[in-house]
Amino acid sequence: MAKALKVAVLSGDGIGPEVMAEAVEILECCARLDDFSLDFRPALVGGIAIDKTGKALPSETLKICEESDAILFGSVGGPKWENLPPPEQPERAALLRLRKHFGLFANLRPALCMPELVAASPLRPDLVEGGFEILCIRELTGGLYFGQPKVTREEEGETIAIDTMVYRRSEIERIAHLAFQIARSRKRELVSVDKANVLENSLLWRAVLKRIGDAYPDVRLNHLLVDNAAMQFIKAPRSFDLIVTENLFGDILSDELAMLTGSIGMLPSASLGSDLRGHFRFGLYEPSGGTAPDIAGKGIANPIAQILSASMMLRYSFGMSVSASRVEQAVKRAIGKGYRTLDIASPNTKAISTREMGSQIRAAL
Repeated sequence: MAKALKVAVLSGDGIGPEVMAEAVEILECCARLDDFSLDFRPALVGGIAIDKTGKALPSETLKICEESDAILFGSVGGPKWENLPPPEQPERAALLRLRKHFGLFANLRPALCMPELVAASPLRPDLVEGGFEILCIRELTGGLYFGQPKVTREEEGETIAIDTMVYRRSEIERIAHLAFQIARSRKRELVSVDKANVLENSLLWRAVLKRIGDAYPDVRLNHLLVDNAAMQFIKAPRSFDLIVTENLFGDILSDELAMLTGSIGMLPSASLGSDLRGHFRFGLYEPSGGTAPDIAGKGIANPIAQILSASMMLRYSFGMSVSASRVEQAVKRAIGKGYRTLDIASPNTKAISTREMGSQIRAAL
């Protein structure tokens, strides 16, 4: 057996530990079935890390991540820590810092509406009949989230807040090449979302996408303004396959896509880049939903997004497409048998707990 694959396990806050436990057990099952070994390295992150160490991302946790082959991340934050100074709050001080530290520039968020879950979608049945799958590629290290200056100050007797949106050509080129390469493995169609009628950033974004597209003549490139895209996702979700967009737009649109599938609890994500040793596609894998403090500890959270995040880790960081597909098919089989957590339950289905859903998926492996 090859050496153990080192995985930093950062469960975080709220429902994070509950859903993470199910994902880890799924990975352990895969390791037994497909004859590989995993070395799980749990570490504190987020609000619980603040409570125990004073920092959302302790130096020990960062060191564990640096020495690992991938990061399996839960969710961080909650009302308890919202009164901290913004730079010290869990999401900024932990998640954004990890993305920047490891150069995780590409966020892949697949929104999958299974045919069996059409009833859970808030859209009319005729709009989602048969289900759909849309992959959103979000640029992750540029734009408003990281641009400088970023400050709140007094000016002429009034408080003003400044966020700066900055994109470099190289940042856009990097995400564009990845998007076109992924398009070649799908339907060879790519929709780029921007706000080129208003923003200088988007004018550069669109120009770069057009130029890079010339190198991929086999991929059809279309452009949509972000407000129009938000409408078209609701009007005709099945007409989309792959979209690429900048950081803020991707954050918002991917959550919209998640809810079109029925629940954000179904949406995994992969944040890809290269690690400190130069290995391409070192990744951080996390569910796209939050910590859901209102249901934390009740055993009713949907673990599927965390489990599918683990399958994305197998695929992208470890190249284990067979194991990844095994997990994805197991989720579909459990759903196909009528098992649901409360967020996706509908008439004639069986509402079960977090733990029971994990058990059903493991049985389907």
